[in-house]
Amino acid sequence: MCFSSLQYSSVCSSVLHVESNPILCISRRGTYCTDQSRAADTDSTRKQDVMNALFAFLCLAYFCHGALSCPALCKCYSRRAEVVCNEVPLTEFPSEGLPRNTTMLTIQLTNITSISERQLSATPLLQELHLFSNHLQHLSSNLLQGVPHLSTLDLTGNKLAELPADVFSHAPLRSLVLKDNRIETADAEWLPDNSTLTWLDLSRNRMRKAPTALLQRLPQLESLDLSNNHLETISANSLDALTKLERLNLQDNKLETLDASVLESTRNLTYLFLSRNKLSKIPQKLFQELTELKNLHLDDNQLSHIPPGSLDRLSSLDEEGLDLTSNPWQCDGKVEYLWRWLQKNKKKVFLPQTIICASPPSLSGRSVLSLTESELNLQS
Repeated sequence: MCFSSLQYSSVCSSVLHVESNPILCISRRGTYCTDQSRAADTDSTRKQDVMNALFAFLCLAYFCHGALSCPALCKCYSRRAEVVCNEVPLTEFPSEGLPRNTTMLTIQLTNITSISERQLSATPLLQELHLFSNHLQHLSSNLLQGVPHLSTLDLTGNKLAELPADVFSHAPLRSLVLKDNRIETADAEWLPDNSTLTWLDLSRNRMRKAPTALLQRLPQLESLDLSNNHLETISANSLDALTKLERLNLQDNKLETLDASVLESTRNLTYLFLSRNKLSKIPQKLFQELTELKNLHLDDNQLSHIPPGSLDRLSSLDEEGLDLTSNPWQCDGKVEYLWRWLQKNKKKVFLPQTIICASPPSLSGRSVLSLTESELNLQS
């Protein structure tokens, strides 16, 4: 067990003054005490006391050195076992000087380009590692082998493109953030089968396809962010293993359509973001299993119609939970279903009056809600 810095100084002071205080003793529990009645009256006893105290001091210094040291340019917070290296001229991972009992490490805005398994093993108790906005280009295979307690790894804003197999194995990761890198393909071999991961963020990368093989290894996943990529398609079985998924972000991609069965297994989904894609149509049964969905964002697409019955199962939508704005709605007979659904569910729709007709020319610019049956050529 290591002392606080105040206790450490006190113990060191007691040991260093042992020669002028020959009545120091060490209990079986390693505590220090004095007792006038037990003062040594022989040189041999006095020397033995000095040797015992010196030995205790050396042991204390050895075991506590890691907890009391701190890398240059970094700040260490011993009470919460945290180290922060923020916006400093580091070019290498500061493994030397890191307290061995560190549980949270943040290194951000530095010039570090790589990290190895050996460097990370300097902090075997690490639970959270945040490496935001460095210049990381390379990570070693088996990177996490020396940090068996790591649950959170954030690599946002680096220059990572290709990563080796098993790079994220060997640790019980629950949160992995790879946002804003240069990744084109997310490989299944990054993580072990039946990974414990619950949060995966691959947003702002360069992927054109959803990482189906990787996702099949993540049965515990609750949040998946693939936004701001170049996704053009998502295969029908991509999300089959994600039965616990609650949040799916696919906005700001290039999706033109979705397979009718792609969301069949994600029955616990509560947030679905599909904004700013190129969706021109939606399969009628796409949302059929999403009875828990609270927020659905379909704004800024190319939708002209909503298939009849496609919104009927969304019974859990929050107030203003559905966003259909900024689509080129065609206000003819095919818009009847949407028109009637909006009349009954205004409170569930975000800015319902801004769902605007793009055609025909006679109705262009009109709110869908404002239309009459006669304008839609509907029979009562």
